[in-house]
Amino acid sequence: MPLSLGIDIAKKKFDAALLRDGKFKTKVFENTPAGFAALSTWLKQHGADKVHACMEATGIFYEGLAVFLADAGHAVSVVNPFQIKSFGESVLSRTKTDKADARLIARFCEALVPSLWLPDPPEIRQLKALGRRKDALIEMRTQELNRDLSAEARVQESIQSVVAVLNKEIDDISKRIKDHIDNHPDLKSKSDLLRSIPGVGDASIEAILSETNGFAKFSKVEQVVAYMGLSPKEKSSGSSVRGKAGVCKTGNRRLRKILYMPALVAIQHNPMVKAFSQRLKDKAKNGKLIACACMKKLVQIMFGVIKNNLPFDPAYNAKFS
Repeated sequence: MPLSLGIDIAKKKFDAALLRDGKFKTKVFENTPAGFAALSTWLKQHGADKVHACMEATGIFYEGLAVFLADAGHAVSVVNPFQIKSFGESVLSRTKTDKADARLIARFCEALVPSLWLPDPPEIRQLKALGRRKDALIEMRTQELNRDLSAEARVQESIQSVVAVLNKEIDDISKRIKDHIDNHPDLKSKSDLLRSIPGVGDASIEAILSETNGFAKFSKVEQVVAYMGLSPKEKSSGSSVRGKAGVCKTGNRRLRKILYMPALVAIQHNPMVKAFSQRLKDKAKNGKLIACACMKKLVQIMFGVIKNNLPFDPAYNAKFS
């Protein structure tokens, strides 16, 4: 049985804890390709040619290392942070440092042997990279447009020049995304199914296809909801503690961000989402909870058309699972 490797990952670095016979070897590495190679060398130095590596699904920071380890032939698990937190509480872990977290994750991996994570196929990785690059370009354009346009004329000229360049780059990468989807029959088929849903457009189609691999990794829609962090979060205890409901923001932030506006459009133009939203309003639910629930409903519809391989039918109101 391979040794357990716990990894506490952050944007710029990660802590690794190799567990053998109840004892740990720990080290910190840069979260870069050079750091990945250094980890590989370190593992070999400790006689760990094959390990079961476990890390938390923390934003997008884990992806590069997870792919590297999987490609190198190691077993890899990517788990919900709440699983690690619950395990820590069960073993009365009180120390909260990156090094201690890596050790805790290694213990979790050895004790529970979580299911394996598999890297996306190349075409999905490429689509994801294009989509995220487009997001970054749009964010840069927004920053430029938000600058003070009442400033001196030469400054305004510079802003408009940069915006024009960004517009061209965004148009170019949008075309590359479309061509990439069109050139892969499975992606094209799923794209056409998603496009049949009122409220779903190019951005949400790309995000669903790339960030979830077209739902290929999920057997139930509840798994998708948890992955996206769309579970409603309410604060209540007894008769005295009451808080506003919100969104459980522990999943894929990119999907939540991209699907927010389509959900609002669907509330106006998608009959299933519109009726669902009205039922929640009639129950006096607050705006955040309604938005979260409608995003979830839209995801259910998207999951349904993909898994059933049928375009959207407003007359079909079955529950997808």
